[in-house]
Amino acid sequence: MQTLALDPLLDDRGTRIIVCCGAGGVGKTTTAAALGVRAAERGRKVVVLTIDPARRLAQSMGIDSLDNIPRKIDGIKGSDGGELHAMMLDMKRTFDEIVEAHADADRARAILENPFYQSLSAGFAGTQEYMAMEKLGQLRARDEWDLIVVDTPPSRSALDFLDAPKRLGSFLDGKFIKLLMAPAKMGGRAGMKFLNVGMSMMTGTLGKLLGGQFLKDVQTFVAAMDTMFGGFRTRADATYKLLQAPGTAFLVVATPERDALREAAYFVERLAAEEMPLAGLVLNRVHGSGAARLSAERARAAAENLDEGGMTDPGAGKTEIRGSLATIPEPSDIATAAARSPQDPQAAPTADPAHDRDTDVPDITNAPDVRRLTAGLLRLHAERMQVLAREQRTRDRFTALHPEVPVAEVAALPGDVHDLAGLRAIGDRLTTGRIPQS
Repeated sequence: MQTLALDPLLDDRGTRIIVCCGAGGVGKTTTAAALGVRAAERGRKVVVLTIDPARRLAQSMGIDSLDNIPRKIDGIKGSDGGELHAMMLDMKRTFDEIVEAHADADRARAILENPFYQSLSAGFAGTQEYMAMEKLGQLRARDEWDLIVVDTPPSRSALDFLDAPKRLGSFLDGKFIKLLMAPAKMGGRAGMKFLNVGMSMMTGTLGKLLGGQFLKDVQTFVAAMDTMFGGFRTRADATYKLLQAPGTAFLVVATPERDALREAAYFVERLAAEEMPLAGLVLNRVHGSGAARLSAERARAAAENLDEGGMTDPGAGKTEIRGSLATIPEPSDIATAAARSPQDPQAAPTADPAHDRDTDVPDITNAPDVRRLTAGLLRLHAERMQVLAREQRTRDRFTALHPEVPVAEVAALPGDVHDLAGLRAIGDRLTTGRIPQS
């Protein structure tokens, strides 16, 4: 498996845009924020654009809220003049800004007050993804930051993020919209005649389905937006080319779970098909342990041996004298397993079936409570080993399918990230590319 080196990517002044994409719930927002903090503290002037409605980015950066305007984040360390700004996409406000920038005051007011526009700008399918690309284009055009980190919308499919600009552009430039525009373009009696003869059946049907007032709102909206439709497709195409250009890097974010990595594989394949520059895979919440010497098989056998009073070793097939307990792992191994709680995501040890060292330990057979506690810890240890083994198999399947994709494995933290220190910790783990073993 190739290791993804992220510090060189962040330090490269030719890298102007980093796009974090992937399925929902895999840590895209945290990854984007951690990369932004690390890049700023290494001297870059960074803006992080998030589309996460949970507002975790604002909280982790120590501010009350983010909005559609980039806000400077205090507390950034480093002596190289780096800065960090952050913002959260306001989908409707971004749409309003486009209208205000490309229409005169009267027409802009008519559009902004139109009920159909208000519905379209607030929740039309694909609008959020389209507006994310609009905002990215605006930020890049300002040339105020030398690195833009984008946290993409929590899409159910890779198609949503890449296709939304085209879908919305096609809708606004489609046959239905053009048909609705035709009466306004023809004007006067000719327009009314066209509307009455050529569209009476269609408008009558739509009026029954959607309501006459709704259809009128749509037609009014279309007439007001007439001169702007071409601009949506033009800007969508320009931003799409920007994503394909040198200086853009995509990071696919996933967790070591089957569904998340299946989605990640689909992202990788789609990005390749669209000729988007893929930097690599960030694998979040990977489990590791400092008790790697204690295998699942040995822990389970020792637990059974304790339950039976220390008579036999099911794993080695040996009969032991009561009290010697040769299958019990070293006290240090048990202590390591006992020190970690079931909720600690770093507790799953790394399997090492090759290690099978038998060591005499103090006689604990006359302490039933200690035996029960130790057996329980050993079973917990074995369960964690199974989790780790399952994650390894899942990673192996992905790397077998995509051996060309570099991977950065990020060890899970014991709690949520809620401040800059936590983001720095994630940044450290992102850039070491390995799982701590202690």
